[in-house]
Amino acid sequence: MGRRVGLARQTIAAIEQGRHPSSLEVAFRIADGFGKRLGKGFHWNSSRTASPDHDP
Repeated sequence: MGRRVGLARQTIAAIEQGRHPSSLEVAFRIADGFGKRLGKGFHWNSSRTASPDHDP
């Protein structure tokens, strides 16, 4: 996945584990890597930062 979205695999792992602050650039790269619009893969939770659109 890292190669697909242009990020290091360590960055992807850190995001998944909640140890890396997300950014719009990262969110757009991930969405683009899957051929999706940003709003299709992420949602805003006002008590947290943006997160993948699924329950942990």
